[in-house]
Amino acid sequence: MSYSPTLSSGFTSAKNRSVFISPQSGMCSFCTEDCAGTCELALAAILGAQTVYPMTTGNNQIASEKDYPIDFSHFNINGRVFGAQGVVENCEEATIFNVNLERSYGTFHPVKMSMPVILPALMKLNWQDYFAGAAMAGVTCIIGEDARNNDPKLKVTNGKIEEFPLLDKALNCFRQYYRGYGQIVVQCNIEDNLMGVPQIALQKYGAEAIEIKFGQAAKGTQPVKRLRDIETAIARQKLGDLVHPDPSDPAIQKAYRNGVCPNFNTYGRLPLWTEESLIAHIAKLRDWGAKNIYFKMAGYDKTDIERVLRIACKAKVDMITFDGAGGGSGYSPAKMMNEWSLPTVCLEDIVVRISTQLKEEGETLPALVMTGGFASEDQVFKGLAYGDGHMLAIGLCRAAMAAAMTGKNIGEQIKSGNVPERFKKYGSTIEEIFCDLPDLRALYGTRANDFPSGAIGVFSYLNKIAFGLRHFAALNRKFNLPLLDKSDLIPLTAEAKALMADKWFMSPR
Repeated sequence: MSYSPTLSSGFTSAKNRSVFISPQSGMCSFCTEDCAGTCELALAAILGAQTVYPMTTGNNQIASEKDYPIDFSHFNINGRVFGAQGVVENCEEATIFNVNLERSYGTFHPVKMSMPVILPALMKLNWQDYFAGAAMAGVTCIIGEDARNNDPKLKVTNGKIEEFPLLDKALNCFRQYYRGYGQIVVQCNIEDNLMGVPQIALQKYGAEAIEIKFGQAAKGTQPVKRLRDIETAIARQKLGDLVHPDPSDPAIQKAYRNGVCPNFNTYGRLPLWTEESLIAHIAKLRDWGAKNIYFKMAGYDKTDIERVLRIACKAKVDMITFDGAGGGSGYSPAKMMNEWSLPTVCLEDIVVRISTQLKEEGETLPALVMTGGFASEDQVFKGLAYGDGHMLAIGLCRAAMAAAMTGKNIGEQIKSGNVPERFKKYGSTIEEIFCDLPDLRALYGTRANDFPSGAIGVFSYLNKIAFGLRHFAALNRKFNLPLLDKSDLIPLTAEAKALMADKWFMSPR
């Protein structure tokens, strides 16, 4: 069998003409000259190189379509009937409501979270409610890289940003609902650094934390974006972007005038840190006022994972988010989303084994987070349990954004009097239909009734995650999350058993 998708994809809206597929190539087994051209090959024949990237971005978010040979569905959750750890051992105290979900982290500046979840980096779609809902739920969230490209009022002088009002707006989406839990973080890539985003974020707009991005599961490189004309190419180059071919080259300008110039593209610079340059950069961030430093790391080679962990220990980084294959993105090469990186559970296995080794060496580890394809409470529990006490939290990205988008859309329908049929039995108003509003009012008072419905949706979704986690923890008679470990999981397949036994990676890693 093939684990990879066929040449049909939601990334491109391409479809195989036939139901009969050649598994290895993904092509129709019977490919005919008379085909109207519906598959990815036909799309590439017409649209060319740009079909390396999804053709269905915009107001959408996209995730891997590959059915990996191992994931968290290969494990069931264990259960116990004797004893109670982390709580007084009696029936009145050992309840789901006494499961302690709070987490804390931070080397120099402690950060508390109400539950073991973060909302990883995004800056598209309904980001306003994504960040606001994170504050309401009491969890950390991250503003995604390249946010400056979304700001029509961005002011740049001599290659450095002077005004970035969109960043201020994003930070305030979280701040106005902050209740002592979580933190909003600004993620920066190499272009962001070169244009001064970290400095202006910290010193002008009052950000407290920066995330340094190495990569993500959906793209281990930086994106290429096609530009429509030479004027746009020159403008992007003046802003500091890498543009290929060089629009300032007289030969390229002549070719453009003559109609024989290739397409222009920008390309994000690859991070090429050394230990020395990275530690120096972190020191500079702290000098500018950063209270917390975060890393975003993907499923690269094991040697790189270990190196990042060791640097983080040395530099006293506060948190590393490891992003495994199976998750999603807004804009990443389509085949890279499917065909690169360690699947999330395999990445976690490596991270846990390296972390165990580092602890034995006496190192103090940063908070560790896994993300990549998590959406429900059972998956969150499994990710925490597989961490063997090393995992502080699980990242919920696309799922939380789905809650932000649908919460907003359904809220708008309710306010207009067009209550969706499936919700009519709950009432006719926001107050009646959004069932976890009482929990928000308990935190914020009656002003919660006027909160954006998208943010209420994120809060309600995360409230569901927390409620479900309490059930699974109590099922295992563990009422404090650091007690979770691999004994709380049941491997169902040979692949799962091999991974747990450190026999899954057959080649040296």
